[in-house]
Amino acid sequence: MTIPANPPDRLDKALAQAVPEEAALSRSRLARLIADGAVTGPDGVARDGKARVAEGQEYWIALAPPEPVETRPEAIPLVILHEDDDLIVIDKPAGMVVHPAPGSPSGTLVNALLAHCGDTLSGIGGEKRPGIVHRIDKDTSGLLVVAKSDRAHHGLAAQFEAHSARRRYLALAHGLIDGADPRLRGTPGVIFEEGGVLKITTRLARHMTDRQKQAVYFDKGRHAVTRAQMLERFGTPPVAMLVECRLETGRTHQIRVHMAHAGLGLIGDPVYGGARRASTRALGKAAAAVQAFPRQALHAAHLGFVHPVTGVDLSFDSALPPDMQDLLQELQAAS
Repeated sequence: MTIPANPPDRLDKALAQAVPEEAALSRSRLARLIADGAVTGPDGVARDGKARVAEGQEYWIALAPPEPVETRPEAIPLVILHEDDDLIVIDKPAGMVVHPAPGSPSGTLVNALLAHCGDTLSGIGGEKRPGIVHRIDKDTSGLLVVAKSDRAHHGLAAQFEAHSARRRYLALAHGLIDGADPRLRGTPGVIFEEGGVLKITTRLARHMTDRQKQAVYFDKGRHAVTRAQMLERFGTPPVAMLVECRLETGRTHQIRVHMAHAGLGLIGDPVYGGARRASTRALGKAAAAVQAFPRQALHAAHLGFVHPVTGVDLSFDSALPPDMQDLLQELQAAS
């Protein structure tokens, strides 16, 4: 890889910034690779993570082949909203990983689908993720569609790539969407549309030092657009809200990153929740429930797309799961 312009002042930081996103190499992993002699630079093997670098220098990283993950069928119950010969629509619970990885080789949605569908899942996604066209985070609940045939996989993938699939999420978040808020109006990439809809437009890419996170940029990364509309406010005075988020694009962690960028971090989000928190006094008895909520309060509530084989327009809705419903009732009572 080539060190980009204006690199950080040390090798490990510069490599963390320059490494391709799909490599998923954290700065700590890169530091270990440097110490193990797996990084080669213009002067040979580089063993000092603090060494200075310069724009245009070439570095090579020798990675051991990943350990194979054997994906086995597992009889895990699934909530199925629709199934035919070409696709299946699942209401995924929070806590379930979509496809196997070294850190979660079993108990995933793919394991459950292999048991339910047998060998009818589309093979385009490869051994570890057959039929997977899109995904939602482990601790996000809600709807996703999986391809059972290759023709469905191609057709669904094209719709997600063209952003024509319809996805709406419900979230409980800190703060309020207020068109009169000068802080919100002054946030880069944030504008208000008709009806009080907040539109957030940025680019998203891996965080420069924490490769497990996404970050907002305006000069690199992938184009990302989220629209958010407040449905209900909570607290006295109001300090939290129920919000509907609509995806124009579908990037990793997009809603979580965009809402945090706007100072409206999701309740319970351990990664992007940010420093801003709802006032304990304003939320009364609900404050304890907010502080104890164990996951990002985000639910994929609506999914719509054109069936890639029949051409029929399909639309699915999912009610809030019990944990978010309980938290919503606590917040409503506090108001």
